[in-house]
Amino acid sequence: MREQVIPQKVGNRSGLNAKRRAAGVAQRPIRRDNEGQPIGVRLRGLLGYVPTLLKVIIAIALGVGVFAAYQAASAASFFQLRSVEIQGESRASLHDVQTLVKREVSKTGVWQADLNELSGKLERLPWVRRAVVTRVLPDGIRVRLVEREPRAVVRTAAGRFIWVDDDAVMLGEMLPNDQLPPFFLRGWNEDEGEPARLENVDRVSKFMELRRDWEALGLSERVSEVNLIDLRDVRAQLAEDDSQIEVRLGSQDLGKRLRQALEVLDGQRNTPRGSAISYIDLNQGKGAIVGFASGTHAIAANANTTNPAATAERRTAERARDEQKPAAKVAGKDKKKDPETTRKETNTDARPRRVRST
Repeated sequence: MREQVIPQKVGNRSGLNAKRRAAGVAQRPIRRDNEGQPIGVRLRGLLGYVPTLLKVIIAIALGVGVFAAYQAASAASFFQLRSVEIQGESRASLHDVQTLVKREVSKTGVWQADLNELSGKLERLPWVRRAVVTRVLPDGIRVRLVEREPRAVVRTAAGRFIWVDDDAVMLGEMLPNDQLPPFFLRGWNEDEGEPARLENVDRVSKFMELRRDWEALGLSERVSEVNLIDLRDVRAQLAEDDSQIEVRLGSQDLGKRLRQALEVLDGQRNTPRGSAISYIDLNQGKGAIVGFASGTHAIAANANTTNPAATAERRTAERARDEQKPAAKVAGKDKKKDPETTRKETNTDARPRRVRST
């Protein structure tokens, strides 16, 4: 018998490829749900998320622990105030500074003390311009003070003598062992509030200007106090034997006018009426008007020139006054003292006198 050979069809490949694809798809394993997986496999999947969760829990625990430790440490007796170091004090009260620091820091301890608030409270004490506060751990506070500089002594309405600085801050009463200033300041606005303080700042500035000018001219020793209640009408009360005399200077050329007034005074001192002079007025700046305690007359004088007409008129007035002296003496028994004289005598009695060294 002859074998029959069946030839293979070459041109039809699509059927073969389809069978192969079908066979390949049939052999791929089918994915099964988690319910069908073993318990061990599922646990291993869950443990993959555990490290991240642990990190979050550990971070929270550490934050709570640090906060609790901070609260415990700051409240511990380890940080309670035991020492206060103060530097730079001269006139400021050491007791007041220490008392304030202890009162404030004892509430919170050194660790939690509010240093800015403490510094602000210290700067409200007399003589303290600036206070720098630092911690000295574990139980100390250091305070460095910058004190205010006294510029003038103010005579108040009550007759007290108070040191003040450039900011018109009252620092404290003048002590017996304090060095006397060349002269005192009057006319202080004692009202509370910022407007009054700003007025007083201008008065201190004017006082310092007068002090420089009059010291340069060698005139400050002849002045006891300067009245600056009105900066447009500056008045100087003279010192020592001339303490009853007020010099009215106005607002300009105050050094020149004071020197002119003193020259007029020295020229009138040895005259019969020299001891009765109560004021010299140079407010207008043209010539000096000399006033007398009796209040009956005033004369015009100039430091450099003499007016013959004024001199003749003055002599006529003097003769008329001398003729009326007996009548005036009888009529004036019950006459009240001139208010200007009373004010000068009161001011003179209350004002400390400066003794010139020889």
